[in-house]
Amino acid sequence: MLVAHRAGSRAVFLYAFAKNERDNIDPDELLTLREIGAAWLVADAQRIADAIEQGILQEVVDEDQETWPAHQGAPRDGR
Repeated sequence: MLVAHRAGSRAVFLYAFAKNERDNIDPDELLTLREIGAAWLVADAQRIADAIEQGILQEVVDEDQETWPAHQGAPRDGR
């Protein structure tokens, strides 16, 4: 199971777990994950770059699309 939050061309993958290791996410957890996802979706490029550098976030690259290196400024969608 993978929980993600998406807006436009940006997506934040929040939590993954095997269904055989855990029941569903409870409503309180889901609300918290949504809040975290929403905060990262509106984060500016510098905040994201800093979080990647600090190991808070990990960039997942779609090999079919170009990536935006954090050191080169904003992601492709301009955020």
